[in-house]
Amino acid sequence: MSKHHQQIASALLERAGRTYADEAGITLKNTPAPLFQLLVLSLLLSARISAGIAVAAARELFAAGYRTPAKMADADWQDLVDALGRGHYVRYDESTATRLGEAGRRVVDDYQGDLRRLADRADGDVDHAARLLQEFTGIGPTGASVFLREVQDVWEWVAPYFDKRALSAATDVGLTDDPAGLDALADGRRAVLAAALVRASLDDDVRAGLP
Repeated sequence: MSKHHQQIASALLERAGRTYADEAGITLKNTPAPLFQLLVLSLLLSARISAGIAVAAARELFAAGYRTPAKMADADWQDLVDALGRGHYVRYDESTATRLGEAGRRVVDDYQGDLRRLADRADGDVDHAARLLQEFTGIGPTGASVFLREVQDVWEWVAPYFDKRALSAATDVGLTDDPAGLDALADGRRAVLAAALVRASLDDDVRAGLP
């Protein structure tokens, strides 16, 4: 990659280099609780609602103690609605509360509470992983892409993963749309660069004045 490309990538990382998982208070690592929390965030980000509200709703759910699939599966539906409401996730609060409970039960029933078993089932096939994620009600292609984009520094077999939105933003700011090329610019922070590109696609201020 050229020096100019590196300058653009460095500026993006400086301005918007924060994953959505980090913003939601998730310390992402390859253990059951944070992987489930990322699934919850991906489900919330799947709705036609702002990323900021989805992140706020995730923080409210986690603050209320719904950090594991078992806790989510056992949650009172109204308590989930109330937590979503505190995060101003109000247009889809009732249907999303139902889907969150279902997601918790599916992780418990299908994966024994551990999404690393989903990774095992995918067996290194990213497309298969995306299909398995979309078996959760409320997670479509967008939500699956969010999960895979954010998890790639933990599940390195997913990397480099830059979804359509990130790749489109990359060309808009003057970078390559080749995932391997973006990987080379990420300096080991693939998920952070992918998130920065998504943020650039949503915020004119992030794009303004880039090298």
